[in-house]
Amino acid sequence: MGSEQSSYENFTYDGQNSKPMEGVFHSHLEERVRPYIDLIDSLRLIGIDKDLALPTIAVIGDQSSGKSSVLEALSGVALPRGSGIVTRCPLELRLRKIKCGVQWQAVISYKGQFTEKFNDPSLVEGYVKKAQNELAGEGVGICDELITLEIMAPDVCDLTLIDLPGIARVPVKGQPEDIGQQIKNLIGKYIEKDQTINLVVVPCNVDIATTEALKMAEEVDPEGKRTLAILTKPDLIDKGTEKNILDIVRNQVIPLSKGYIIVKCRGQKQIDDKISLTEATRVEREFFRRHEYFSCLLYEEKASIQCLATKLTQDLVDQIKKSLPLISEDIKKQLWSLRKELSQCESGPPLDPQKRKLFFINTLTTFNDKIKCLASGDMVNDDNLFVILRSEFEKWKDHLDSTKGSLYKTIQEAVAEYDLKYRGRELPGFCEYKMLEMEVQKFVIQLQGPAIDTLRVIRDTIQKQFSDVSKTCFPNYPYLQSVAMNKIDNIQSKQEAKVEERIMEQFEMEQLVYTQDGIFFKTLIYLNDIHATDGQKALKDNFAGFDCRNKHPEMLQAYYERNRLGGT
Repeated sequence: MGSEQSSYENFTYDGQNSKPMEGVFHSHLEERVRPYIDLIDSLRLIGIDKDLALPTIAVIGDQSSGKSSVLEALSGVALPRGSGIVTRCPLELRLRKIKCGVQWQAVISYKGQFTEKFNDPSLVEGYVKKAQNELAGEGVGICDELITLEIMAPDVCDLTLIDLPGIARVPVKGQPEDIGQQIKNLIGKYIEKDQTINLVVVPCNVDIATTEALKMAEEVDPEGKRTLAILTKPDLIDKGTEKNILDIVRNQVIPLSKGYIIVKCRGQKQIDDKISLTEATRVEREFFRRHEYFSCLLYEEKASIQCLATKLTQDLVDQIKKSLPLISEDIKKQLWSLRKELSQCESGPPLDPQKRKLFFINTLTTFNDKIKCLASGDMVNDDNLFVILRSEFEKWKDHLDSTKGSLYKTIQEAVAEYDLKYRGRELPGFCEYKMLEMEVQKFVIQLQGPAIDTLRVIRDTIQKQFSDVSKTCFPNYPYLQSVAMNKIDNIQSKQEAKVEERIMEQFEMEQLVYTQDGIFFKTLIYLNDIHATDGQKALKDNFAGFDCRNKHPEMLQAYYERNRLGGT
């Protein structure tokens, strides 16, 4: 890395006066780095990142951690600054080194449709603010829509990173109460991916163990294999804490595989004094070179923006190299899966209008034939609607059979109640027919609900079978599926209404307690024979023998049995 460090000098670009800074990538380093980054950017441009995780650098930090200052120093342009949430949308910052002598230029794009090219670095801040306002609205809300800012200049390093909103703890005026959680959810979408390098920005003058950004990075990367921490604002630390900072930078406090780098960017006073980024970079190097404790870090390549740029570029390229075989394998798997799905698709309708008409007719004919076969009930067909429905009719029959015992008991109880409450001067054996009629009517009404429920089940069963036929015949034509199911539903609804009306008619007829005497007595005698003694069987030919009160349950059961079997 030492040889590569020597390839970098002050490469930032002054966004205020547009003067190039001294020092650029050497050509041999540029040729080695550029192809890898271009490859990943081209994959992201065509949307591969929506299906596969691509190597990237995600920049995260608490509010006022110095994140914007770091990005300004890397890009050489002024980005939006201020208190509260400044970065309100993910900002993809693409830095592209171009040949010396070529004019500085930039392109900002978002929403997949807006693109603006410009060649004045001072316009960057305004364009980014405008994009954020369009995506996240005026105010302090956030949005997960990506803004892409590509900067092409001779004096920047080849690097792509994504700036994410600063972590907020307490909502300010105009912010939703859950703004902190919204930001964490947005950050989590980026840093949880195994291909992402997490660049955590932490001020030197806070307890590093309590920073929310580092905690979030540790949650998704507990071993610290893909986390690089940047310490900012070294000029604000308290006297006597310098050795603590040294221990952190040298990886002795919270170990990270990628380690720590300390930087000193422009502070607010330098911005107010209009200190250029070029001058700020020079001041930074001088600060570390003269610092009593931190000068050693400069020579250990753990201090300055220059060192950070070198390490970020190298880490990104290494991550890309490591990920390329995995990306290639994932792309092959997805292509194979998609090709398999495509091979199962029909070729589609012909382009010729006449042939297309014939294709459409044949498709509908196939659908109609399947419906007819399903409803025909022929044994030659594998699909038979009658077989499917028979089980539902069996359930209805079982329900009717299960009611016979309760009817017998109900009539016995009704007769006993009548004797207790209503019997007057009439002699035993003189029936109160009205009471028996009411009990029959009451019992018949109780069957009305289960009958309608059976109708609904049958309708749903038929609907499902027809729907399956529709999906089978029109797998690639959702509009035809929709039309067919609408037609089926309309027909089913009309037929269901008619059937329900007929069922209700049947129940209204059953309210009239009547049957032919011969049929009634025939059933009654049959039921009586099952349990009767020889002496009782002598009453077979004497119908009057049944005209007594203790035979009421048998007589009602005979009537019910006869009507259950369809007699009138």
